[in-house]
Amino acid sequence: MKIALIGYGKMGKEIEKIAISRGHEIVAKIDPVATGEDFDDGNFEKADAAIEFTIPKVAYSNYQKCFEYNKPVVSGTTGWLDKLPEIKEACEKNGQTFFYASNFSVGVNILFELNRHLAKIMNNREEYGVEMTEVHHTQKLDAPSGTAISLADDLLENIDRKKEWKLDKGEQDSDLVIKAVREGDVPGIHTVKYESDVDEITIHHSAKSRKGFALGAVLAAEFAAKNKGFLGMRDMLKF
Repeated sequence: MKIALIGYGKMGKEIEKIAISRGHEIVAKIDPVATGEDFDDGNFEKADAAIEFTIPKVAYSNYQKCFEYNKPVVSGTTGWLDKLPEIKEACEKNGQTFFYASNFSVGVNILFELNRHLAKIMNNREEYGVEMTEVHHTQKLDAPSGTAISLADDLLENIDRKKEWKLDKGEQDSDLVIKAVREGDVPGIHTVKYESDVDEITIHHSAKSRKGFALGAVLAAEFAAKNKGFLGMRDMLKF
């Protein structure tokens, strides 16, 4: 298939390698800073699907541009979710295709499933406190990470004693604390910890490189090119 990359930074280059290794062709690299290429130079319209990894402040306008060309788009950018209702409406009412994941790693999505299941078990175990930690590279602009928010949302849905998440410090017992750390070139570490007076239960995922995220994004593009609507990793992985 023919893929357009929107954003040609570290992730864009890693996605390019994976896509080519799977027999795909990169027909456009939309990045005004890195490549000087934009949507309207004739290459983007050749794409079967687009993969977008940029920054929060430009992500939504990039999605809108993809929709103007009626191209399925895979979103790997976080920090823009206030616009999610508009994206879902474009899919439901205008026939667009949008694949969103806070994290494209297959391993992280297994973590999501474990997190949901464990939270249901721990709902009635009030002797355990629960908190989260996420660690990322210093170039990551949003905190907490989209992955951490996804984990937190599932905890809040399944643990009645927790009502909302708070970054770094809670104000009351019903707050779910997410500690966000930015250091070095860490691809991503996410930990959910339950602790009582007598023991501790932890689920943890640590990415070794960006390769797992890149592979997941290419798999998502393959899936989005053949399906319609608002899509996610659970649709693709069939958990």
